[in-house]
Formats: sequence, C-alpha cells, structure tokens
Amino acid sequence: MISLVAGLIWLVVANLTGMLPSKDYHWRNAYWLIAVGLPLLIWLSYENGRWLGLAFLIAAGSVLRWPLRYLWRWIRARVGA
Repeated sequence: MISLVAGLIWLVVANLTGMLPSKDYHWRNAYWLIAVGLPLLIWLSYENGRWLGLAFLIAAGSVLRWPLRYLWRWIRARVGA
C-alpha cells in the first residue's frame, strides 16, 4: 500500500516538474525521475502485482515520453532497422 502511495506521489511530482520552466528542456529532471522511478516500479510491482506495475509503467511512460522516444531511436539505430 505504501508503494502505491509513493507511485502516485511520483506521478504528481513528475507532472508538476514538467510544468516548470527549464533551460535544458527538462533532461536533468528526467534523469532524476528515471533514477527514482525504476526502483519504485520494481517495488510497486512486487507489492501490488504486475497489473498495477504495468499501469504505473504506462503512466510513467506518458510523463517521460521524450526520453522513451530517444531510447527507441537509439535502439533502432543499434539494431539497424
């Protein structure tokens, strides 16, 4: 239950962080959000099951959509597709 509350707090903080002006296009904030979000995703999935973990992953992916796009482009360039 605590992990679910922590995940919701992470989502609120991530959305509020996205609303603030930033000189580096929020990349520094994205790094911190990813560093905190990955262990939180594991904790949330462990305590509440994989379906809530998947829901959190989708919600976090919607907040961090640009880092995910760049990751996808980097993977495609490495694979050669």
